Amino acid sequence: MLALRLARGGHPLTLLRRLLVACATAVVGFLLLAALSHALAHPQQSGGSLVRLVWCLAPLAAAVQFAAAVARTEPGSRSLSALDTAGVGPARIPLLAAVSTAMSSLLGSAVALVIYLHLRGQLASVPFDGAAVELLAAGHPLPFAATLVLLCVPPLVAAGAAALATRPGMLPAVAAAGAGTGSGAHTGTHSTDGAGHGTGGHRERTADEREAQSFRVLPGSLPAAVTLPWGTALIAAGLATETYASRSPKPLSLSAVLSNSAPGVLGGWLLTALGLVLAGPGITQLCGRLLAVGRPGAVRLLAGRVLQQESARIGRPLGVLCAVAAGGLAAAELYGASPQVGARMFGPLALLGAALVVVCVTASALTAAAESRAARKPANAALIRLGAPRRLLRGAAVLRSAVVCVVLGALTWAVGQLAALPLTT
Repeated sequence: MLALRLARGGHPLTLLRRLLVACATAVVGFLLLAALSHALAHPQQSGGSLVRLVWCLAPLAAAVQFAAAVARTEPGSRSLSALDTAGVGPARIPLLAAVSTAMSSLLGSAVALVIYLHLRGQLASVPFDGAAVELLAAGHPLPFAATLVLLCVPPLVAAGAAALATRPGMLPAVAAAGAGTGSGAHTGTHSTDGAGHGTGGHRERTADEREAQSFRVLPGSLPAAVTLPWGTALIAAGLATETYASRSPKPLSLSAVLSNSAPGVLGGWLLTALGLVLAGPGITQLCGRLLAVGRPGAVRLLAGRVLQQESARIGRPLGVLCAVAAGGLAAAELYGASPQVGARMFGPLALLGAALVVVCVTASALTAAAESRAARKPANAALIRLGAPRRLLRGAAVLRSAVVCVVLGALTWAVGQLAALPLTT
């Protein structure tokens, strides 16, 4: 009931995010049902049907990542004091996030089933009824149990990911920072005599300085020290595996790679993508350290400190985005080498799945950036009260965005070119 009330009284932006989660789940459910239709229409091609079903894992993973990112930014998971008043402690926040995500995902699964039945021609008196009769094997009866299981997979996985993303210790400390601000202001305003005014003003300045120091990074932080070396090692191992597996008399085509005819190449791509995801936080923190090297000015110092502090929050979504972009560049290189062979692999369902992956990973990165911005609001307010001009904050935001785009863009281009080079020469 609480999840329903939060969904009904949410901010329009929050409702839009939940609607996007429902749309992503609907696309994933439709792709799963389409793979089931291929298995029904071609019972003798069980291997091809299994490959289609396995490739549905990529859109599923992208949609689940987006659902988890949305669950982290929902007001219910961050308004800890309001939830405590309602009797919901921190231990029950993951359950609340899982229920809210499951509601949106179940709505998407229901929409997917309606669209699927409509395109199969089983809903009469509706425009475009039966528009994909051959593609969706409308001549074969649809098994109820298999359909129910496939449609329940995305909501269950998304709900589990939302619960893991909002468990205690994984949420941004927005409420705590806000509470610190409020307590500092309260301490500064409850002074009655002259000495009290001086003491109150001193306490308010101390609170502001404590909030401004939230940009400071703990020494020996995890991303750059651990994830960057391991991510680099996985990228190198993936490229080496792909190079070794691609040794053949003639170059491999894109269809051979995507149809699992060259499992070593596909495994190398997956290792490279995993390395980019793992190295994302470390690369982001390294960009922050490079900005703050030497004797930086206020803009460069602030931009570098923010990147170092927020690397764990925004680094992994950026790493996923880089992995998808690098895979797209490598696929484009292979498609350009043999367009006639690669064109057979890109039907409407493949394009729909690829578009969903791109949209979901981009939306996840933007959602993580919005979450990071919300977490910095108390510190930004403290800096403004201390006299920092707003153009300083805007300049730092532009600088860190430009540095991250340049560094990650160059890395993505290099990895994409290296991944396609052994298959095109």
